[in-house]
This record gives sequence, C-alpha cells and structure tokens, in this order.
Amino acid sequence: MAGRVENKVAFITGAARGQGRSHAVRLAQEGADIIAVDLCADIESNHYALARESDLAETARLVEKAGRRILTRTVDVRDRGPLAAAVEEGVAELGRLDIVVANAGIAPLGGDVEPVGFLDAVAVNLVGVINTVEAAYPHLGTGASIVCTGSAAGLMHGGADNPQNGPGGSGYSHSKRGIARFVHDLALQLAPRFIRVNAVHPTNCDTDMLQSAPMYRVFRPDLADPRREDVEEAFRSLQAMPVPFVEPSDISNAVLFLASDESRYVTGLQLKVDAGALLAMSTSGAPA
Repeated sequence: MAGRVENKVAFITGAARGQGRSHAVRLAQEGADIIAVDLCADIESNHYALARESDLAETARLVEKAGRRILTRTVDVRDRGPLAAAVEEGVAELGRLDIVVANAGIAPLGGDVEPVGFLDAVAVNLVGVINTVEAAYPHLGTGASIVCTGSAAGLMHGGADNPQNGPGGSGYSHSKRGIARFVHDLALQLAPRFIRVNAVHPTNCDTDMLQSAPMYRVFRPDLADPRREDVEEAFRSLQAMPVPFVEPSDISNAVLFLASDESRYVTGLQLKVDAGALLAMSTSGAPA
C-alpha cells in the first residue's frame, strides 16, 4: 500500500545518517514531508565520529529525490530552545505536524570513557527524547503519532552495571530503559487526545554506532584492535535468529507502521525489532 503517510509531516531527530536518515527517506517514500535535525558535530566522551552537515544534506537530497519537501536544521537535542525553534520553522513552512520520531542517540562505550559519558548518554538519549516530544507537542493534534527509539540493550539485564561498557555504556542502558518507561506513561496521558506514543527497540543495527571501534572492543575485549570481520560472530550470538545485525530499513518499516493510521489504536507499545535477542530473558506472560 503506497502513500501510508500521504501529506503528513514528520519531525525526525538524528536524521543525518543511520536509522534517522532511513526513517526520513522511508516516510518520504510513503508521502510525508520531513523536518530533519541533527547535531552534525562530535561529543567528546563519544569515541566515534558523529554525523556532519554533509550527511544531513545527503538526507535532504534523498527525501527530495522521493518527491517530498524537507527542512533541515543543525540542532542539539539537549538544547530545548533551538529544538523548539526548528519545529516552529518546520511547521510554518510545511503547514502541520503529525509524526514525531525521537531518534537521536549516542553510545559512548568503553572503560576509557570518563564518568561524564554517563551524563552525555542520558542527556542525548533520554533528555533529548523528552525535549523532542515537548518541542513538538504544541503542534500535535488528534491522530498524531510519537515514536521513540529505545534499544534491546535497555531491556536486557546487566547492561547498566557492566564495567566493560564503562560509564557511557551504563548511561546508554539507563537512558534506553528510561525511554521505555517514558513511552508507557506518556501514552496513558495522551490517549484521551488520540495521540499515540510508542517505542521501537532495535537489536544491533548496521549503522556507524555499531560499526565503530568502541563497539568492536566491547564485543571482542580479547583483541587489542578488533575489526568488523572479528566481531560478526559475536554480533550474531546476541540474536536468536542467527544474524549479526538488522538493517536500518527494518527499523524504518516498524516506524512507518507506528506513524501510519494502520496503528491508530496502538499506543504504549514496546515494539522489539530484535531478531529474538530478548527471547531468552523474557516469557510469554502465560501463567505457570
């Protein structure tokens, strides 16, 4: 079915590359115009390079290639004022706001990360999500959809207290757990207004965050300088389905469902796109 979000407007954070770019392009292919923001700079505690303005420009090119309009802004999700201003500009130019995809995130992994890495991860991944929703909320009406990017890591036991992951890894797990709770509780508050709030929780996803030296060292601490080929078996061991990772498009398809009217009565959902990564540590909920 084409045009599943026809003539809607989506606000997406972390849109310059990775999952954010994939979401922007997928929603555009289905008829949405896009407000796209990204920091386009590095964060010191995060030991892999983040997106650049050229990446955000490429997202714009791909959205326009799909025949849709896009407004891009370089914005830090930790800074609520400029974030709200970007939304205001986008709504003024594109006419409305229907979909929010609070996606921006970092993973400052490693035992060499200073304790500020915990604060940076929480500030971007959790406070940034809250700032995004708060900036968008005044522009949302009946039928709007908010989708927040969590992580399978946030639903696993032991992520926040693993010393191998360092303070930033602990902050990552803490923030993603917080997103799950935030989504659940906010969904209850916004349901009377028919505004839906859901989370998508990916497992390993083939983005620059996963394909980075800090992540490789977490999965292969036995090697001094592990490379991509060294970690694929370790990546694969995390999922019940024997794949090393899912693709950004797999997450985008879930986001599209939650953004569209097909999910008009779906709210408070913790949608795992995890290739079965969490099956071994969860139950069906059936009585014993």
